Amino acid sequence: MPKLISWIREDVATVLERDPAAKSRLEVFLCYSGLHALWFYRINHWLWNRGFFLLGRWLSQCARFLTGIEVHPGARIGRRLFIDHGVGVVIGETAVIGDDVTMYQGVTLGGTGKEHGKRHPTIGDNVVIGVGAKILGNVTVGKNCRIGAGSVVLRNVPDDSTVVGVPGHIVFRNGKRVVITDPKQINDPLSEALAAVATEVSKLRERVHKLEGETATNGDSAASLEQIIHEIDYQI
Repeated sequence: MPKLISWIREDVATVLERDPAAKSRLEVFLCYSGLHALWFYRINHWLWNRGFFLLGRWLSQCARFLTGIEVHPGARIGRRLFIDHGVGVVIGETAVIGDDVTMYQGVTLGGTGKEHGKRHPTIGDNVVIGVGAKILGNVTVGKNCRIGAGSVVLRNVPDDSTVVGVPGHIVFRNGKRVVITDPKQINDPLSEALAAVATEVSKLRERVHKLEGETATNGDSAASLEQIIHEIDYQI
């Protein structure tokens, strides 16, 4: 019981420290759904770790109904997590969250649907995740990172980085601006898929030319393919 009371006091103090809109401890205690979701999670996590899987899962659904925040009881969450305006936040079963993390409404720590075992993100200490950001799959976001609003993170992020965009790419690292001069460095999955299709089309075109008795030089094919990929990169 003393430890539980200590955690509650620490959580309330965290909200007062990070949210300038908070006016009093009583207001935080009564009105902050992110705080209520965190307290529900701790009870559910305790049940989950002791084998009460169904009860912990059912209570987590009750908490989602009351707070608008879904935290799987199997997730591992560190101290002083602050969920601000948390409606729509989803934290998956195998997600791991470090200490002093801040996340805003609509954040998803989810899976890609293609993985088994550890299939949700690992978030380091002192990370801020902006409104509507999605971090998907078994990826790691390092310490002291900032994930911009609406970003979609599909790859590991090193410490002290700022990520923006869809898909997410690093724009600041260790306090210095990261300049992307080649659009391919953004690793857009759609561009990669279209480039693969363009390669297959080029191969099929060459086969058709050979069957029809026409001669297509390798140089022309390569130039055509390079032009297609160049157009894809700048249009997506």
